[in-house]
Amino acid sequence: MTASAAKTAAAPTETEPAPPAERWRFLAVTCLAVVCALTTWFSATAIIPELEREWSLSATGAAWMTNGVQLGFVIGALGASFVNLPDLVRLNRLMAGAAVLAAAANAVLLLEPSPPLAIAARIVTGMALAGVYPPAMKLMATWFRRGRGFAMGLLIGALTLGSSLPHLFRAATTGFDWRYVVVAASCATLVGAAIFAFGLREGPYAFSRATFHPRQCLAVFRNRPLMLANLGYFGHMWELYAMWGWFLAFSVAAAESGLTLPVDNLSLLSFLVVAVGVAGCILGGVLSDRIGRTLTTTLMMVVSGACGLLIGFTVDGPGWLFVAVALLWGVSIVGDSAQFSTAITELSDQRFVGTALALQMGIGFGLTVIAIWLIPVVAEMLGGWQWSFLVLVPGPVVGATAMLILRRRPEAVRMAHGLR
Repeated sequence: MTASAAKTAAAPTETEPAPPAERWRFLAVTCLAVVCALTTWFSATAIIPELEREWSLSATGAAWMTNGVQLGFVIGALGASFVNLPDLVRLNRLMAGAAVLAAAANAVLLLEPSPPLAIAARIVTGMALAGVYPPAMKLMATWFRRGRGFAMGLLIGALTLGSSLPHLFRAATTGFDWRYVVVAASCATLVGAAIFAFGLREGPYAFSRATFHPRQCLAVFRNRPLMLANLGYFGHMWELYAMWGWFLAFSVAAAESGLTLPVDNLSLLSFLVVAVGVAGCILGGVLSDRIGRTLTTTLMMVVSGACGLLIGFTVDGPGWLFVAVALLWGVSIVGDSAQFSTAITELSDQRFVGTALALQMGIGFGLTVIAIWLIPVVAEMLGGWQWSFLVLVPGPVVGATAMLILRRRPEAVRMAHGLR
């Protein structure tokens, strides 16, 4: 996201492969830039405890400090699709400009605005990041034909690592002002902008335009294999960002209830739980090329759903079990992310892949807004955080079921070179 997002839709028109060394070097540089730029996504989330104290944020206000980015991303991504922005502006320039805007919007928090203005700034941050992540996927795909699934997994791993860095910034500045986290995230994003502007260019493969066609939305819903893949993605997204966004609060509540953890710094633990997803993205990319997309996504969702079910029981101890389940959850919850969008590019009408991906992304990120809002509401209803993550379990259950049904359909052979 994830999360997974809009990726390039069409088949390359050139057959001459990029030199292996050059394309892998390009992927490494792209991943570095994405890591830097995505630090603004959870920069406010990492300092929510401080903002709640200093700004007297309500539970709803705290949720919207994370949710604002989700909503802004949906608005930005769908808006860019409507006007075909990635086709009108050179990709590296678009990403550089969007990263600068994200850094500036993130820095607004330093002015200590009122909560409504702060939330508005987070929405702008999300809109700007919609000009970074999806175009980065499209740019990367101009360099890869074979091995694209693995490359996609690495790029989503970069998104995961970048999303986790604010927690590391907070862990490294424990005892210092929360503003250091905001400054570090904005500076890192500006570094990413510089890399986008001066270190990247399009590869040797040409792609047709990936546009959004509103009239084709009904066709997407009528396409049963496509809808099954979408249901898998929706279940994945219901779980992913809510867990990422609220794990710090969950672990703080567990520690306050008496759980003794082997990691004293809970911001560091939150960083590890999100960052370990990089390994999951790599594993998911490898598995999808060997056993197919449906089995890979099903396996990841079964494991992540089980972790969501069990994490509440571990609050009673021991602490090492809590950490072990959390880390396993961090690996599995994002490991399948790249495969859903890749499946869409394989199953949909190639003339309207852009429409299918935009629709998938819009609904998927829209669900994250609901899930992120719901978690603290459930925690308040239950009188504590221990069982709040149970509301996420239906997501992977529905998603895994949909992918297994998809595996039985004859259209599934179009995925992963026949591996389904």
